[in-house]
Amino acid sequence: MREGIARIVAVHPDMEVVAEASNGDQAVAQFLAHRPDVTLMDLRLSIMDGTEAIRVIRRHDETARIVVLTMFQGDEDIHGAFEAGAMGYLLKDSIPDDLIHVIREVYAGRRVVAPEIQQVLEQRASQPAITLRERQVLELIARGMRNKEMSSMLGITPDTIGAHVKNIYAKLGVHDRAAALGEAIRRGLVHIP
Repeated sequence: MREGIARIVAVHPDMEVVAEASNGDQAVAQFLAHRPDVTLMDLRLSIMDGTEAIRVIRRHDETARIVVLTMFQGDEDIHGAFEAGAMGYLLKDSIPDDLIHVIREVYAGRRVVAPEIQQVLEQRASQPAITLRERQVLELIARGMRNKEMSSMLGITPDTIGAHVKNIYAKLGVHDRAAALGEAIRRGLVHIP
């Protein structure tokens, strides 16, 4: 995928690929070494995920212009990327049509949000927010843990875990753990390796 993107960029005489990285740590190191005008970042990276890499880069350079290129369409993924400091969000299946346009817009300092991405963000804004603790519980559900195990791990009572699970069901509009996990994956609240 990286080679294909590099080829798309390289055919434009006003653009040059100055570095590539295969994981989040390398992405940050390459950014710091080369200070590119625009950084293209995947969210699904090893060692450090793309959202965290964006945060780290923006801590070093708050003017960094970053475009997310990903397959993730979940509202939490999109929100998290923009919250971390991304200026654009492009789904990989639309790269051939939109990549160069998005790079140029972000280089010019404009935030780029495709209509379908904006719609997802608006839908997210209308839904009840999942708290940090509820997200932790969801991640433990994804690992197959039961309430008693989660209680021990998080240092809270099984009844409190039960209340969090009930709140998660209500917020996600589901009635059981399997449905909650499916909805959490779809929205990008939880990622299964």
